[in-house]
Amino acid sequence: MLASVKVPDGYASNITRCVQLRERKINGLKSHDHHVIMQQLLPLVVRKLRNKELILVLIEVSSFFRELCSKVATPHDFEWLQHRIVVTLCHLELLFPPSFFDIMIHLSVHLAFEAMIAGPVHYRWMYPIERYVLIDNLSST
Repeated sequence: MLASVKVPDGYASNITRCVQLRERKINGLKSHDHHVIMQQLLPLVVRKLRNKELILVLIEVSSFFRELCSKVATPHDFEWLQHRIVVTLCHLELLFPPSFFDIMIHLSVHLAFEAMIAGPVHYRWMYPIERYVLIDNLSST
């Protein structure tokens, strides 16, 4: 599926160039490309699986990250996300072996709380120069 995916110009890099079918590898993706795959493409790919429980849990994980990265969210939304990710991880524990759960999986529990404290995620993903330009533009208006 990733070998033939087409996205609008400027939405993500050319993901098809990064897919190596023979080696079954994906190389050279930018962080935004990973976000596109996780939030937008994963639900499309997993719907063909046979295990319906696994489909639902992976779509829930994808939905969590999509809602976490939403540009419009309230503290109440982040509280709800914090509760939902705990339930989702419990469902993942029923389907995956313990070796799957490293520190990166655990850190997803803290992301909603961090968003409650620091605000929406998209404001904290800027490089320092972008942040400087944004603050400079806001102060000049």
